[in-house]
Amino acid sequence: MKNILNWSAALLALIVVSAPLQAADQIPGIGPVSKPVKVFTDFKFTEGPAFDLKGNLYFTDIPDNKIYKVDTKGKLSVFLEPSNHCNGLMLDGSGKLLACEMDGRLVSINLKNKKVKPLAAEYKGKRFNAPNDLVVDRTGGIYFTDPHFRAPEPLPQGKVAVYYRSADGKVTRLIDDLKAPNGVILSPDEKTLYVIPSMQKEMWAYPVTAPGKIGKGRVFCTLKQAEGYKEPGSGGDGLTIDTNGNLYITTGLGLQVYSPEGKLLGIIEVPEKPANVTFGGKDNSSLFITARTSLYRIDTKAKGHRFPGKSS
Repeated sequence: MKNILNWSAALLALIVVSAPLQAADQIPGIGPVSKPVKVFTDFKFTEGPAFDLKGNLYFTDIPDNKIYKVDTKGKLSVFLEPSNHCNGLMLDGSGKLLACEMDGRLVSINLKNKKVKPLAAEYKGKRFNAPNDLVVDRTGGIYFTDPHFRAPEPLPQGKVAVYYRSADGKVTRLIDDLKAPNGVILSPDEKTLYVIPSMQKEMWAYPVTAPGKIGKGRVFCTLKQAEGYKEPGSGGDGLTIDTNGNLYITTGLGLQVYSPEGKLLGIIEVPEKPANVTFGGKDNSSLFITARTSLYRIDTKAKGHRFPGKSS
């Protein structure tokens, strides 16, 4: 893989070569304060960016069946191969890497010895379709999506869904009436669960009444559509959230940024169609975006929310 810029060089490049952003490009309180910088490229399809507390970045290349690591010095290396086609990643409270294997499992990976521990491999005696994205709550419970992308046919579960794996290992199906539940995240106070479908323009929010228990869903926002898209429209993919509860949803138009009230604040454009995004870097104020063949960095005024999690 081609290392375009390491972390330090990337920051310098933003100062030296990036043209100043115009006021019209800015989202109040968010920015961005830089244009996109391509950090690494020559991948097949990047996904699942996640930072650990030491500042190391992990991300996946689904078709290449690998998890990559970028250390604090900007060195890229293969962390795990094969990865069972891992997609979404997130760190839990103990520093283990939680991962959605599209080959059918939710797992935990020890960062020191790379030992993989299955957390959920089936529901009602059948394997999952292809776990896609996840978020861990304060109790160590994990919400994760299980759509049809890369799943066997017929679907092992017979339907696509959103699940919750509690800290004691119990798995519950929470949502099964969305076409293609993809991205998933909690609000900073963990009182709202956001689910981002990929085959409709309406994004959904659910009140969290207790860990792993949700109330009736509502349409949180309707994504802005690219010209030419017809009903039911194009949905989102992955997402991240800042400390103010603003959501950054990856779409065909770039990162669509929405307030906690569901108001579109603006769109941050990315050179390639983004699949997922996370905050990281100094002060947790840079967006690291996995977009098809590349990894991009965009600095912002906002700071990403860190999910405290708990060991699973």
